[in-house]
Amino acid sequence: MKLAALADAEPRVFWLDDKAAPEHSPSLLGPTKADLAVVGGGYTGLWTALRAKERYPELDVVLLESEICGSAASGRNGGFCDASLTHGFANGLARWPEEIGQLEQLGADNLAAIGDTIGRYGIDCDWRLSGELTVATEPHHLDELAEEASERDGVTLLDQDAARAEVNSPTYLGALSDPSRMALVEPARLAWGLRRACLQHGVRIHEMSQVNRMHGKTLSTATGSVRADRIALATNAFPSLLRRLRRYTVPVYDLVLVTEPLSAVQLDSIGWRNRQGVGDASNLFHYYRLTRDDRILWGGYIPLYYYGSRIDPRHELRHSIHEMLARHFFTTFPQLDGLHFTHRWGGVIDTSTRFCAFFGTAHAGQVGYALGYTGLGVGATRFGADVMLDLLYDEDTDRTRLRMVRERPMPFPPEPIRAAAIHLTRWSMSRADTHQGHRNLWLRTLDKLGLGFDF
Repeated sequence: MKLAALADAEPRVFWLDDKAAPEHSPSLLGPTKADLAVVGGGYTGLWTALRAKERYPELDVVLLESEICGSAASGRNGGFCDASLTHGFANGLARWPEEIGQLEQLGADNLAAIGDTIGRYGIDCDWRLSGELTVATEPHHLDELAEEASERDGVTLLDQDAARAEVNSPTYLGALSDPSRMALVEPARLAWGLRRACLQHGVRIHEMSQVNRMHGKTLSTATGSVRADRIALATNAFPSLLRRLRRYTVPVYDLVLVTEPLSAVQLDSIGWRNRQGVGDASNLFHYYRLTRDDRILWGGYIPLYYYGSRIDPRHELRHSIHEMLARHFFTTFPQLDGLHFTHRWGGVIDTSTRFCAFFGTAHAGQVGYALGYTGLGVGATRFGADVMLDLLYDEDTDRTRLRMVRERPMPFPPEPIRAAAIHLTRWSMSRADTHQGHRNLWLRTLDKLGLGFDF
């Protein structure tokens, strides 16, 4: 075990450990009114507030955030901005085959719109249309990637030599290259840039203002209240103010490492000249990328669920998991032996049984929600924001006519069945990875029912 590599890794989020972090906005004090109130200051909430002002400039919009905008999942993820709205092509094809072409095009349009927004508002977040490599590290992955390549346009199947020419790892047997449907971004800086754009448009942002109650059209915090004509709920992994929605998602912790900057010699030893985002094709997979200053961010593999859907900052650090991630890192890149990690952290995301976001309204259409992004929210949250606004303001659009938007996923079962089912699913996924991709009876049953657990 490369214990020395983790010896100086600080328990801090690399992206948030940045001098560019803005001063936070004042807490809500006293009662106020608004046309639209947004609950949550992550990507979903920030995009909803910004798109509301772009689409309906006359609206008075207030955003309430329990901590600091971008401090949760939106500021601590890997920065993979995928065009997919359906947690990958295969999931979308399996669930909405008649819509997959439209969903893929809407996703591509959404990704382009994010890039346009970043350029228009001058957001310094190292936005790169880098593309993505999905690498095969087991023989059965090759067949799976070949099948996907046969169903999708714009992707290329690479053999072992071609894959290693892109990124040099002895573990690679091949790869699927998608050069146009993935961007990389510095996630916290994207959140901060969206926050600044909201403020420029006149959105009233109150941080350190946790909403503890929604009664009709009124949102209450410890120090104030907002009465709004419409409310957009954007709390995602955190318990929804609509209690019935809590059955439809579970919070999952994902842990991450970041290395020190690579030297020119170290960088040359792995190639990576095209700087793609990389993920392996396993059920329990790693994702990794280069940062602006040539560090490697390395995360994923073990999604952690805690009984009762508990969310606790103490779950963000698990030394045994970070050690395992470090071991896997040096298996993938043995030529980087001696490299050290500088940061280690974790964060919570929400997952749904259909692996991607779902949408809807409550209270006679005056409360909207979007949640369940399952790890691909960096890009899909902008789409989700527009869907919420469509629903709240009775807009008939291509989005609202989608079956993917009209349907909701199956709920997760109550405890203790929930925890048992999740842990059985994770064990089965791990077993499939080590048994040539063979899916046991439990996974085949979930597949047949269109259910599952992912991140």
